[in-house]
Amino acid sequence: MFGFVPGPNIANFGTDYSDAVIDLKTLRDNPEAVRASQLARGEDPALVDALLAADERRRSTVAKADNLRAEQKIFSKSIGRATPEERPALLTRGKEMSAEVKAAEVEQNEAEVAFAAAHRRVPNIVQDGVPAGGEDDYEVLREVGQIREFDFEVRDHVELGEGLGAFDTERGAKVSGSRFYFLTGIGAQLQLGLLNMAAAQAMEHGFQLMITPSLVRPEIMDGTGFLGAHASEVYKLADDDLYLVGTSEVPLAGYHSNEILDLSSGPKRYAGWSSCYRREAGSYGKDVRGIIRVHQFDKLEMFVYTTPDQAAEEHQRLLGWEEDMLAKVELPYRIIDTAAGDLGSSAARKFDCEAWLPSQSRYLELTSTSNCTTFQARRLNTRYRDADGKPQTAATLNGTLATTRWIVAILENHQQPDGSVRVPEALRPYLGGKDLLEPVK
Repeated sequence: MFGFVPGPNIANFGTDYSDAVIDLKTLRDNPEAVRASQLARGEDPALVDALLAADERRRSTVAKADNLRAEQKIFSKSIGRATPEERPALLTRGKEMSAEVKAAEVEQNEAEVAFAAAHRRVPNIVQDGVPAGGEDDYEVLREVGQIREFDFEVRDHVELGEGLGAFDTERGAKVSGSRFYFLTGIGAQLQLGLLNMAAAQAMEHGFQLMITPSLVRPEIMDGTGFLGAHASEVYKLADDDLYLVGTSEVPLAGYHSNEILDLSSGPKRYAGWSSCYRREAGSYGKDVRGIIRVHQFDKLEMFVYTTPDQAAEEHQRLLGWEEDMLAKVELPYRIIDTAAGDLGSSAARKFDCEAWLPSQSRYLELTSTSNCTTFQARRLNTRYRDADGKPQTAATLNGTLATTRWIVAILENHQQPDGSVRVPEALRPYLGGKDLLEPVK
């Protein structure tokens, strides 16, 4: 009923070329593919032409500066061989050449800065088959599990959670402001049980468990692509020049920055347990009630380094492991292929797992998994050696195994007429054997 069904075959755009952000060889050889990606995302294809122009100017200024330096080096040797009569004129010319070199280097530096800015404005190239359009243009790949029919009035997760003594949003707001909460009693146990079950599954599949830093340097946050269009969602500690992470993906992506990895035995897989912080600016209707869309939550995130040619296959594995977790907590869900305009700047493709939310008669995102191809690793200078020993840019992927938000779906889908909640069988060992969560008297 809840088994993993392989999704569609996915093309991989990851490549092995140096420099930062999107691959320049793809840009130069096939700019139409990059323009098409921009259009699919709903972004300006003119940025591609601006990047091409900046790239051409940069290469031109580099060549000019290199040629002038080479000429200057040859000319300086002639001064040493010159006669006393020839030397004054040659020294004058030497000063002129030195000024020309300095001017060319200034021009090169300006071109490099302009190029870097233009390069970072172009997001990752979306993969073939990704639906074009915005947030509502996703494609449903499959629905799994049976949506429960209730013969009693459905309670929402807030009523259920408060009845169970599982969380306290009123005191959370008193202490920290809106969209903060305390997980209390069985709520705290439920979160720890979920995350421990996710950690056990991850380790079973060869992931190294990590508890990651909550604060990262600007270059790490920027390297993962989180300081682009959604920078306003990120908390910054200005006095320390550090950022609070919204996912352990960020510190895990930085873990091997400026390193050359050994991927000869297969992908490097990490599972990061972290608290996550997001501003969640704007209004989201019913999502602001309870613990659906909050400023702080806990999460276990899978993060993988692999070779570009293996990234698409690894993406399907991550999705399969997410589905395994959803099966363990016995939730009906669907898988969507996220539309290009709803992808983050670093993702080339993203699948979301959305569980049914009975109180709102809709699906609610619980997990997602993204293939970032070489985009993040290129920015963070993370490489591996190919079969010939040559350094190549790695590919990175991420996927969520459990978060605080899962409590919402578990409470609502497994509620009983008296306000109690049945514990899914696989989760019971992580809750001391409890099979039923009962309201607090």
